[in-house]
Amino acid sequence: MREPPAVLAEAPPAVEVLSAHKTYPNGTVALQPVDLKIPEGEFVTLLGPSGCGKSTLLKMVAGLLEPTDGRIQLWRKPVAQLDAAGRKLAFVFQAPTLMPWASVESNVRLPLDLAGGVPREEAQARVADALALVGLSKFAKALPRNLSGGMQMRVSIARSLVVQPNLLLMDEPFGALDEITRHKLDSDLLHLWQEKKLTVVFVTHSIHEAVFLSNRVVMMAARPGRVTEEVVIDEPYPRKPGFMVTPRFAGYAKHLQDSLLRASQENDEGDA
Repeated sequence: MREPPAVLAEAPPAVEVLSAHKTYPNGTVALQPVDLKIPEGEFVTLLGPSGCGKSTLLKMVAGLLEPTDGRIQLWRKPVAQLDAAGRKLAFVFQAPTLMPWASVESNVRLPLDLAGGVPREEAQARVADALALVGLSKFAKALPRNLSGGMQMRVSIARSLVVQPNLLLMDEPFGALDEITRHKLDSDLLHLWQEKKLTVVFVTHSIHEAVFLSNRVVMMAARPGRVTEEVVIDEPYPRKPGFMVTPRFAGYAKHLQDSLLRASQENDEGDA
């Protein structure tokens, strides 16, 4: 395992997973104990096959699932005390989960409406800013059914940005999109990450997406879910699409492919 780049290693920890694991009431071990520290400002990707606990770990970080044992801290406080740390998080799910009857701007404003306490003019300004960040200012009055799949996902991202988060958790948000749209949104996401100085934890099945986006890739294996390796992608930003056809990119991708294959073979032997 390699440490994050020095500029990140010196930053305060945004996320600390401290021997956290998850066993469901039926006895299924979804995740073995995990120890993981993510410095503020890092882009970390959780990579692995279905059933390896990526989404479970992400939901525990978000406070949507409680660990069976162990602890998770955000900015050195329990998840439930995140506001006390002066920080906010947002979660982007696999599907856009938009209200089909509501306009784009109403969908984006939803978190502010639910939270309350945000003056109407400020809420409108924050919605406008979020839509501008994802390139959808001209579609504020549109309904979701009139948007492409990629545009709907942009609305979902705008809805997460409207709360002005410090930590952005993303559960395979681009997996259902075509390759061209996916690559475009990956590039846009990197721009947002840098511009807003976010900490991002991103879940994917795609090795190429993980290499393109990440400071660090956390490889996971299934049965039971566990972390098997952490790989630093020591490449400068901004990363352009041309990076994906370089020998260095191919080297990272091969390393992760081999790591995933080893983990799969271990699982097969364990089942035998």
